[in-house]
Amino acid sequence: MELQLALDLVNIPEAKQVVKEVEEHIDIVEIGTPVVINEGLRAVKEIKEAFPSLKVLADLKIMDAGAYEVMKASEAGADIITVLGATDDSTIKGAVEEAKKQGVQILIDMINVKDLEQRAKEVDALGVDYICVHTGYDLQAEGESPFEQLQTIKRVVKNAKTAVAGGIKLNTLPEVVQSQPDLVIVGGGITGQQDKKAVASEMQQLVKKKVLA
Repeated sequence: MELQLALDLVNIPEAKQVVKEVEEHIDIVEIGTPVVINEGLRAVKEIKEAFPSLKVLADLKIMDAGAYEVMKASEAGADIITVLGATDDSTIKGAVEEAKKQGVQILIDMINVKDLEQRAKEVDALGVDYICVHTGYDLQAEGESPFEQLQTIKRVVKNAKTAVAGGIKLNTLPEVVQSQPDLVIVGGGITGQQDKKAVASEMQQLVKKKVLA
């Protein structure tokens, strides 16, 4: 089980500062969609150069032109690139094909997919690397969480790894870990804390302990 740090509300210098604090406790750094919008793929490039031992995920939430956008993100140094599960199969196929050429991975973000079980089965058959259930900011504000959705996809996904994102904090992480996703994505649960390093360290212990159990 891996731990991914999602950076959403920072510029490049702030991102570097946060990652430096917690780098020994995380596996993947996510350059979130707001950062990509504000800073472009330069953010991916600079974080990858600054922290070569970490994997970098570019949260592009691709909806069209899958192959081209994957090519551009991989040129910038991304190891994993996100595509929306709500898009067409042809966009996902194009992204997967290009990712294989470039030696990178595709994570499908299932945010706002209506029939989660059915779509997870379909997407799983397209050769993607990760399928991620994701409760977005707006729904988190209404009290929703992704834990139930994670169990739904765990039942049907046979090939891809599973991932979970959306409002995960230190006190809710044990519940997440019980469902055994391959990747746990945490944003504000680390970045919003006073002592980021200590929280990341505790989260890492929870995530890694379950794997060894």
